[in-house]
Amino acid sequence: MAHYSDIEWTGSTWNPLTGCRKISAGCLNCYAERMAKRLHAMGNRSYRNSFLPSVHEHLFDLPLKWKTPRRIFVNSMSDLFLEDFPDEIVQRLVGMMQRARWHTFQILTKRSARLLELDRKLIWPPNVWMGVTVESADYTSRIDDLRRTGAGTEFLSLEPLLSALPDLDLTDIDWVIVGGESGPNARNMAQEWVIEIRDQCRSQKVPFFFKQWGGTNKKKAGRHLEGKLWDEMPPSRQTEGPARLL
Repeated sequence: MAHYSDIEWTGSTWNPLTGCRKISAGCLNCYAERMAKRLHAMGNRSYRNSFLPSVHEHLFDLPLKWKTPRRIFVNSMSDLFLEDFPDEIVQRLVGMMQRARWHTFQILTKRSARLLELDRKLIWPPNVWMGVTVESADYTSRIDDLRRTGAGTEFLSLEPLLSALPDLDLTDIDWVIVGGESGPNARNMAQEWVIEIRDQCRSQKVPFFFKQWGGTNKKKAGRHLEGKLWDEMPPSRQTEGPARLL
């Protein structure tokens, strides 16, 4: 199975865990929940529990079978740090990422408190990028939790962006992704919010990636900001040189 992804900032997805629970405002129109329910209705084996938290041990070693290096988004259909998943499961999966050292793994969580709690139990390999989602100014404390971990590459996903973020402290942050909500009932994202974040990234010399405007037709809305694409990436701790800034 190829598991290639059309998410703009990654290459493939790997879902050894599926299912989640809503935790904050950004979860309201969860794309993963919609997709899980659709796959459940289609009889997909991995979604026989629909969107209830589930562990799929037969997929734990899948990255070892992919011999060509990839950039892999871990648990696009769940949250690695969901409280339902035992510490031992998290440790095993991070250990698997260490074994598959030729890949780059990207992890996102909204549960930064548990991330920080488990940090002392984890050995962060250099090919793992750890990120937190911050959808509005109400959740910027997640950035401080991330900063306190031992992850080598730390990034932010400001998606779905639901408010202005005028005072971002990007100290020790390696990458910022911004995107608007898409799909049914998508909430609006103001252009001035995006420009303000981009300008903060540039002033603090942090790579900026603009994913999408979103809306009910995200392809039509596109992903140009002020007439250009913003596809900056962080430096890889393995093979790449300095951050690529536009």
